[in-house]
Amino acid sequence: MWNEKKYHSLDYEMKKIFGEKAIKLIIDGGFTCPNRDGTAGYRGCIFCSERGSGDFSSERCKSIEKQIEEQKQIMSGKWKSSTYIAYFQSYTNTYDSVENLRKRFYEALDCENIKGLAIATRPDCIDEQVLELLSELNSKTFLWIELGLQTADDKTAEFLRRGYKTQQFREVCSQLKNKNIRTVVHMIMGLPGEIKTDMLNTVKYVAELNLWGVKIHMLHILRGTDLADYYMQNPFHILTLEEYVDVVCDSLELLSEGTVVHRLTGDGKKSDLIEPLWTLHKLKVLSDIDKTLKIRESYQGKKFSL
Repeated sequence: MWNEKKYHSLDYEMKKIFGEKAIKLIIDGGFTCPNRDGTAGYRGCIFCSERGSGDFSSERCKSIEKQIEEQKQIMSGKWKSSTYIAYFQSYTNTYDSVENLRKRFYEALDCENIKGLAIATRPDCIDEQVLELLSELNSKTFLWIELGLQTADDKTAEFLRRGYKTQQFREVCSQLKNKNIRTVVHMIMGLPGEIKTDMLNTVKYVAELNLWGVKIHMLHILRGTDLADYYMQNPFHILTLEEYVDVVCDSLELLSEGTVVHRLTGDGKKSDLIEPLWTLHKLKVLSDIDKTLKIRESYQGKKFSL
């Protein structure tokens, strides 16, 4: 249905828009997070690494331009394309003064062949001034905003130390949508205490919002995180590959056909990953998802309804 895929992949969407593959360049904008500086907390989300989920980004001490050039060199060995998206991934990328945010984002846009921006942030870090800046950027380039919901269950979110209520996520998504700003939501499968029904309830919640894109991750337990300490003291069930593939396929069936799937499995730094080790075999995970959808005679949107 989508270049022989059973789901609406980001690769399909980017090629449709730009006529070729769009390569994301992972940038560290030098920001921090309200969940680390004491505003909402001090130790970040329980699963978050010291790099603020930017383990594959360049060094933050380098300029945006230098980071982009380094990332281009790294990616040139994988793909040939002249279309790049500057992806501000590490920490919270709208948590600064509007003046500093504008400077960082335009520094990226001024670099050669940067055709768009992807900005990872939190709903509690998008106020009216930031929203206006994002609207300005949206009028000048291909922009999307990534928000880490992880779960729609506030009880689980409190355990994760997410730092905001699900209702606030909904409100900010509505504000972004009113500005015609593309929004991508992160969901994590296999969170402690959640069963399959809980995971699919989060998917249904997201499907109802009918956002532009989603990222589905398996929970990673990484060395040096508070989650790793918790897991050692309170072992909980880690989804098997088969269980993960099953819940991902169920999730795809619940999402609208128009929702762009940015990710179906995450990357964990090999040296830091404790569990689940099967996530290191990314191509197998994706292949098993494709095979399962084919066996089911299923596809994204099969069970979607508003």
